[in-house]
Amino acid sequence: MAEPLITLESLRYAAGERTLIHDVSLRLEAGRRTVVLGPNGAGKSVLMRLMHGLIEPTAGRIVSNGGGVRPPQAMVFQRPVMLRRSVLDNVTYALYLAGVPAAERRARAEAVLERVGLSPLAHRPARVLSGGEQQRVALARAWALRPRVLFLDEPTASLDPGASAEVERLIRVIADDGCSIVMITHHLGQARRLADDIVFVDAGRVTEHTPVTDFFAAPRSEQAGHYLRGELSWT
Repeated sequence: MAEPLITLESLRYAAGERTLIHDVSLRLEAGRRTVVLGPNGAGKSVLMRLMHGLIEPTAGRIVSNGGGVRPPQAMVFQRPVMLRRSVLDNVTYALYLAGVPAAERRARAEAVLERVGLSPLAHRPARVLSGGEQQRVALARAWALRPRVLFLDEPTASLDPGASAEVERLIRVIADDGCSIVMITHHLGQARRLADDIVFVDAGRVTEHTPVTDFFAAPRSEQAGHYLRGELSWT
């Protein structure tokens, strides 16, 4: 059996009187690219924020590394926030916040910018870059932290096809570097291209967790079947 990365045990999350996540139990394995699919308002982003630790569950628990501390992790959002600094400084500041020694920050930042193809833009203000370039800066900033798991919340939703393809390429490179990926998308083609596994969420419940080929060939849940046929709203 593969090494567990994150295990959710009877996880529940409520906002006021409204329950958004209902008793979710889920085991994510290390070294996998997991794509989270589901209709609008299903609870995908809430579930991801719970896994990343941005919000705390109302009930249940999250167990990491088979019971140990949370693995090193990072998260990239649909619209990343760029600091009023250069591309290079956006990366080095993230390393500063993570406690990376000053002597290592610049070299590590320059190395990761080289790997994402942004070295020529290293000294340009990050906020003047295109949307695709800013998303690559966000991926570089996260990758520089050397996470064991990278959470991606619709990282290509606002990008054109060319920029989306480049982000997909970088996601594969980061995964090949040994980082597990957990990603939300509303593009079924993207899910097919990137996923090892699919987690399908509907109305705050995980209705299936299955290999990507099995999911698209024969979804086990009625809700997933409706979704693939376009009978549920997109996110």
